[in-house]
Amino acid sequence: MQSILNSRDISYLKERAREMRIEILKMLEKSGSGHTGGSLSATDIVAALYFYKMKHRPDNPDWAGRDRFILSKGHAAPLLYTTLALTGYFDKSLLDSLRRVGCPLQGHPSSKMLNGVEISTGSLGQGLSIANGIAMGLRLDKNPSRVYCLLGDGETQEGQVWEAAMSASHYRLDNLCAFVDLNGLQIDGRCCDVMNIEPVGDKWRAFGWHTLSIDGHDMQAIVDALDEAEKVKGKPCMILAKTVKGKGVSFFEGKAEYHGVTPTKEELELAIKELS
Repeated sequence: MQSILNSRDISYLKERAREMRIEILKMLEKSGSGHTGGSLSATDIVAALYFYKMKHRPDNPDWAGRDRFILSKGHAAPLLYTTLALTGYFDKSLLDSLRRVGCPLQGHPSSKMLNGVEISTGSLGQGLSIANGIAMGLRLDKNPSRVYCLLGDGETQEGQVWEAAMSASHYRLDNLCAFVDLNGLQIDGRCCDVMNIEPVGDKWRAFGWHTLSIDGHDMQAIVDALDEAEKVKGKPCMILAKTVKGKGVSFFEGKAEYHGVTPTKEELELAIKELS
């Protein structure tokens, strides 16, 4: 029987991403509060990380040999929670309690409340700095584990991101791989209208990162990029993933208004039909 983790079977990974999207939408509809568009845009990336590339043990979340994942765009918490549930960190039934008072599945991830969450995130711009610190600590401990960090494109308008980019390059953190989820939209509209981040690839290369640009919904491209990143020596790796906000559901795709709006019951039914 094939393990649910560390599979390079592209069809298998696509199926896991499809399942994740359905569970994300179900929990958001039940909650009536949360972030739809950015959770769906990054689903394929996170599926590849947890079901293929990352070393992790759901039955031992604090295992020293694990790779670390930092969800810098913490508002995409439904994506992380669904992934942790489907990889076995907790029972899937807990997904029904998203954002309830006292529930471990808060609106932004809390490392104090839920196994598998490395660090509490959601204050945008800070995740890459955290990832840098973890990567440096692992290197000092001679621990070969790797650190993966997912940022939003609107988030890279924060100045701290670029301080962290400079630091990671300066310290040659080749155990660090970051993604930017380039879905082109943020809560106030198009990123290019709010604060243009282009030419984004040139910027990361100028800051000394090994930089790859891929289709963030092409599972083969994601897997290949992760493999290449692991071979890079002497510098951190940035994977710029071009994505679609609300990917997988036609009436959510490419719409900024679904940044922080959850599906209605009727929309959920239609969405599940599209994804089934």
